[in-house]
Amino acid sequence: MTNGETVPRLAIITPSYAPDFELCADLHASVRAFVPEVEHHIIVPRRDLARFRSLTGRRTQVHDVAEYLPRTFLTLPAVNGWVNARRPFPPIRGWIAQQIVKLAAAARLEADVALLIDSDIEVIRPFGADTYRRDGTTRFFRKPGAVHDGMPRHLVWHEAARRMLGLPPGRPPYTDYICAPAPWDPAIVRGLLARVEEVAGRPWPTVVGAELHFSELILYGVYVDELLGAPATGYPSDDMLCPQYFDEVPLDEAGLTAFLDRVRPADIAVMISAKSGTPIALRRAALAAFAAKRR
Repeated sequence: MTNGETVPRLAIITPSYAPDFELCADLHASVRAFVPEVEHHIIVPRRDLARFRSLTGRRTQVHDVAEYLPRTFLTLPAVNGWVNARRPFPPIRGWIAQQIVKLAAAARLEADVALLIDSDIEVIRPFGADTYRRDGTTRFFRKPGAVHDGMPRHLVWHEAARRMLGLPPGRPPYTDYICAPAPWDPAIVRGLLARVEEVAGRPWPTVVGAELHFSELILYGVYVDELLGAPATGYPSDDMLCPQYFDEVPLDEAGLTAFLDRVRPADIAVMISAKSGTPIALRRAALAAFAAKRR
């Protein structure tokens, strides 16, 4: 027992696909090395299952995305998209379907913390559920006032979240909830999805799938901040514990070294965007050198 609560349970969710297999394999190895006894759920398209099943183990399960989508969602041949037979238009883009999968996967977990970790993140230090859970409350990432008029996509995401939750329109500045890794409380996710269905009078995947622009992280954040409040907001933080490189420009050896020099003792992971095109061999060598310096 800790603070009257049993030791919290952690599960990791990673959506991936074939082009990111090598990155996902490195993430998987780092999770096994640094996060004892965690459940790691890797979710991939059916066509990629055979390749990813090599990562299956005692603590790792590889899932077909179809496990988390309604049967009314039909794949579009040769296109990264889906059609919902309940509402065929507009088609559901792959990016939106992936967010539906994350929400559905988190909602099914019995863990106290669901940690969303993408393939291009690598764990660099040991951590556990207690990193993201305190006094029965899951860490809640929020940066008040960080979303302004110069961030049009974030504004649209906030507007969509408010509409889906039955909240009146807001006005910037808004709080930013975009983070990686992203800790969620699965019980809160279940309540959030029930709220979306109550407001819309339709299944929540149909509601989300009808959106052209949507952020699952903004939806979760707005729900916690504006509909739940305390105690769900009782463990706020604006620290991702993960330095990030988002530029779509490859890092060379010097750039990787400079990036890793920014890592603080508290950081538990690093993210080098897959879209940067940084060569996997350079990335692996830099992370290996970083690990060797810490021994």
